Amino acid sequence: MKNILIINGHQKYDAAEGKLNQTLMDNMVRLLSKENNIKTTTIQNGYTISEEHEKFLWADVVIYQTPIYWFSVPGSLKTYMDEVYAYGVFFTGAREYGSGGLLTDKKYMFSTTWNAPEKAFNDPARFFNGDSLEVTLRHLHSAHTFLGMKPLKSFACYDVVKNPNIPQFITNLDTHLQAVFND
Repeated sequence: MKNILIINGHQKYDAAEGKLNQTLMDNMVRLLSKENNIKTTTIQNGYTISEEHEKFLWADVVIYQTPIYWFSVPGSLKTYMDEVYAYGVFFTGAREYGSGGLLTDKKYMFSTTWNAPEKAFNDPARFFNGDSLEVTLRHLHSAHTFLGMKPLKSFACYDVVKNPNIPQFITNLDTHLQAVFND
């Protein structure tokens, strides 16, 4: 049994209400709570920094359920990271840059939603120049490496605005979570 913190990083605006991210988060809670302890944070509903510190210290695994806006996380999720990832709690100074992470016993996973189609990835002739999902999330992985955390394989739903196939997204997420948490 693992302690899992699931963070909904969605930020609402006119064209994006967050229904898909909430659906995916609810599905994660449903599936993972069968054999794990779960805590959640929905950033747009507010949070207390000290409570978030406690959740991170409690968790074995942190899952971020987030849309990708303009090739990164929403501004409110970035603000959350800036406020919550505190010196002395999450990292400390070190002789070598990036080696002072204090969360070395923890893992993390990104579950992302993209308006980009899947074919935009992994093909040198397409938009991301052959980069994989993991490479496009490199800046986020680097932040968590700085904290000492270890990555789990990321998940993505693609083409979520033009071709939203919610039942397939849920099935794919369930399959992904079973593979990641049954290793």
